[in-house]
Amino acid sequence: MLITRIPRLRPVALLAFLSISLAGCGDSNEQEEKPPAPHVRVETLQLQPLAISSELSGRILAPRTAEVRARVAGVVLKRVYREGSDVKQGDVLFLIDPAPFKADHDSARATLAKAQANLYQARLQEQRYRELVDEKAVSRQEYDNARASFLQADAEVSEAKAALERARLNLGYATVTAPISGRIGRALVTEGALVGQNESTPLATIQQLDPIHADVTQSTRELNALRRALRAGELQQVGDGQARATLIQDDGSAYPLPGKLLFSDISVDPSTNQITLRSEFPNPDLDLLPGSYVRVRLEQAVQPKGLSVPQRAILRDSAGVPKVLVVDPQARISDRQVVLGNAQGDRWVVSEGLAPGEQVVIEGLQHVKAGDQVQVEASQGTAPGAPPIAQHNSQ
Repeated sequence: MLITRIPRLRPVALLAFLSISLAGCGDSNEQEEKPPAPHVRVETLQLQPLAISSELSGRILAPRTAEVRARVAGVVLKRVYREGSDVKQGDVLFLIDPAPFKADHDSARATLAKAQANLYQARLQEQRYRELVDEKAVSRQEYDNARASFLQADAEVSEAKAALERARLNLGYATVTAPISGRIGRALVTEGALVGQNESTPLATIQQLDPIHADVTQSTRELNALRRALRAGELQQVGDGQARATLIQDDGSAYPLPGKLLFSDISVDPSTNQITLRSEFPNPDLDLLPGSYVRVRLEQAVQPKGLSVPQRAILRDSAGVPKVLVVDPQARISDRQVVLGNAQGDRWVVSEGLAPGEQVVIEGLQHVKAGDQVQVEASQGTAPGAPPIAQHNSQ
C-alpha cells in the first residue's frame, strides 16, 4: 500500500503564505467598503459691480409742520374739524367769538365815512379859495390854511381806510383756517377757552406726511473716506448722481417704496462730529410717522469690480476668523481664510482671500474637510451684468 506523503512546509514559509492571504483579503474588503466621494455644491466667483452703501440711523420728520395759533384774542365758540383727520389748506378749524371784531369793523367803517365827508368839505373849500386868491379876494394865508385842511382830511381818510382793513383782518382771524394741507392732531383748546390774550395761543398742529423725510447722521470720517475713494477712481458715482435710499423698518424688513437722498447738511455737529443727511420717501398709506426711529441704507457709490459669496458659505474657526472651503481643479477641498467686507441680504462682500473663477462650497460643508476628494455640483452663480450687490457700512 502506497502512502502519499504531503511535504511539510517550513514554519517561515507557512507564515508568509498566511500573511499574503490575509493581506489580499483585507485589501479586497477595504476596496469594497470605501464610501463614495461626498457631493458638494459650489459657486464660481465672478467680478461684478458692488453698490457701496451706508446704513445710518435717524428719525422720521414731517417735511412741513404748521402750528395753528389764535391771532386775535377771544373765546373759542366751536371746534369744526375732526381730530386726526386730513385737512386742506383753507379749511375752517376753529370759530372764535366774532362779535367784538364785527363791532370794531363797523366802527372803523363809520370813521372812514366821516373822514371822507371831511375830505369832501376840505376839497371844496380849497378849490374856492384857490380861485379867490387869484382875484385877491382872500389872503394867501387863508388859502394856505384851506390847503392844509384839505391835505389833513385826505390823510385822515387814508388812516381810516387802514383802520377798517385792520378791523376786517381781525374779523377774519376769528375764523381760524388751516395754513397748509396735511393731517391735523388733537385740539389743544376746548370750547369756551379764552385764547390769544397777550400771546398767540397754539390751537392744533398740522403735519404734511406724504412724502415724508428721514434725517440720518453720518460721521465725517466715513464721508471723507468715501469722497477720497471717488476722487481716486476706486469708486464711481451712482448712475444718476443721486444716492438711492432704502428705509429699514423695525422688524428688519425693507420699506417697499424706494426713496432718494435730498441733500447733506453744510455744517458739522461739533458735539458728535457728524453731518445730517436728509432723504425723502413716498408715504401714501401714512405708515411712516414723524418721530419714529429708523435706519436708512444710502447707496452712495459703486465699486466697479468686486467679489461676494453667500453667507452660508462662511465658516469660522475657534478664534472667529472667517474662512471658506475652495474646490481645486482636481476636485479636492482646501480651506481659505478671507477678509470680509459688509453684508447685504444673504451675501458677504469679500475684500481679500479669493480670486475670480475660484469655486467656493456653498452646500455640503458639514460633510467635508480640507484634503477630501469631492464630487462637484455647480450652482448657478450671479451672472455678469446682474443688478449690483449692495455693500453697506453700519453705523
